[in-house]
Amino acid sequence: MLMLSLFGLLFLLMFLGVPVSVSLGSSTLITAYLFTDMDLMGITSHVFDGLNKYTLMAIPMFILAGSFLSKGGAAHRIIDFAKSIVGHLPGGLPISAIFASMIFAAVSGSSPATVAAIGSVMFSAIKEAGYPRGYAIGTIATSGSLGILIPPSIVFIVYGVTADLSIGKLFMAGVVPGLLLGFMLMALTYVGAVRLGFKREEPAPFKVRLKKFKDAFWALMLIVLVIGGIYGGLFTPTEAGAASAVYAFFVSVFVYKDLKLKDVYPIILESALTSAMIFFIIANAMIFAHFLTDETIPQQITKMIIDANVGPVMFLVIVNILLLLMGQFMEPSSVVMITVPLLLPLVIALGIDPIHFGVIMVVNMEIGMITPPVGLNLFVAAGMTGLSLKEVVVAALPWVAVLFVGLLLITYIPIISLWLPQLMFGV
Repeated sequence: MLMLSLFGLLFLLMFLGVPVSVSLGSSTLITAYLFTDMDLMGITSHVFDGLNKYTLMAIPMFILAGSFLSKGGAAHRIIDFAKSIVGHLPGGLPISAIFASMIFAAVSGSSPATVAAIGSVMFSAIKEAGYPRGYAIGTIATSGSLGILIPPSIVFIVYGVTADLSIGKLFMAGVVPGLLLGFMLMALTYVGAVRLGFKREEPAPFKVRLKKFKDAFWALMLIVLVIGGIYGGLFTPTEAGAASAVYAFFVSVFVYKDLKLKDVYPIILESALTSAMIFFIIANAMIFAHFLTDETIPQQITKMIIDANVGPVMFLVIVNILLLLMGQFMEPSSVVMITVPLLLPLVIALGIDPIHFGVIMVVNMEIGMITPPVGLNLFVAAGMTGLSLKEVVVAALPWVAVLFVGLLLITYIPIISLWLPQLMFGV
C-alpha cells in the first residue's frame, strides 16, 4: 500500500502537469504523513545534508561556462574549424555539424545549448548547400544530445552525487561512448550523402586548417583545461568547474571580445536561474530518496527481482525500456534522482559496474531528449527552424535509430565505458 501510494501519487501529479520537483516532494510528504510515523520536520535536515556537498558546486560553474561560450562567438569558430577538417567529404556540411557538436558538447556540457549554438549557424548553411531538410534537422538535433554524455556533463555530476561515485571516473567513462556515438552519426551521414550523389570536394589547404585551428584555439583549450586539469592532478572536478567559468569569461570578453562587460550580468542571472531549477529538483529528490531508504523500499524491490531470477541481461533490457520511457517525459537530472536510489542496489547485487550503469543511464537520457512527446532538443530544433514538432521527429528518425544501436553496444559491451577509467585510474 505504501509503495502504491508513493508512486501512484508521483505519477498522478506529473500527469496533471505539476512540475517534477514539486511532484517528488509532495508525493513523498503525503505518503509519509498518511502511512508512517516519520518526523516530517526532521526531513529538512536531511535535505540540507544532501545539498551540502562540495561536488554539487560544479553544476552552476559548468552551466555558467557553457553560457559564456554559447552566447559568445566560440560556436562559430568551432564550426569553421570543423568544416576545415571534414567539410570536403560527401556530406561534409552535416558531418561538420556533428563534429562541431561533439566539440561544443565538450566545452558546454549542455545538450540544448549545443543544439541552439550549432543549429543557429549550420541549419541554413546545410539547406543552402542543397542537402535535404532532414539532414539539417537530423544531424543537429541528434548530435546535440551528446552534450550530456561527453564531459563535462551536469547529468554525470548529479548521478555521481546520488550514487556516491567518483565524478572523475564518470567523466572519463563518457568519453569513448560519446566519440563512438558521434562517429556512428557521421558514418550514417556520409553513407546517405554518397547515395544521394553528393561528391567529395577538395580538402581545405593546410594553411586554412591551421588558421581555423588558431581561431578556435582558445575555445578548444577549455577541453584541455577541464580534462587535463582533472587528470593531471591540478584540481578536482568541482575546481575544474570554477576554472572553466573563469576561463570562458576571460576568453569571451577579453580574447574573442564577443561579449561586452554589460552582457555578463544577464548571462550570470540566466545561469543562476537554471542552476536554481536543478537544485530545487535535487532538494525534492533528496526527500524522495530519504523516504525510500528509511522505508527499505529499494531492498524490497531488490529481493523481488532476485527471487524472480532476473539476470543482468534481462534486467538491463527492462531498465533501458524504463529509462527511455521516463526520458521522454522528464528532465534527465530528475530521472537520475528518482531512479538511482531504487536501481543502484539492484545494479550492485547483479554485479553490474555502477560506472558502466551511469553511462547507460545518460545515453538513455540522450535519446529521451530527441524523442516525443517532451524531448527538449526537439522543441529547441522546432523553434529554431520554424517547423512543426512532427516534422522534426520524422526528420531525426534515421539518426535516432543509430543512437539506439549505439545504446545496445554500450549496454552489453561494458569495456566501451570502462576502458578509459580503468586505464586512467588503474581500477
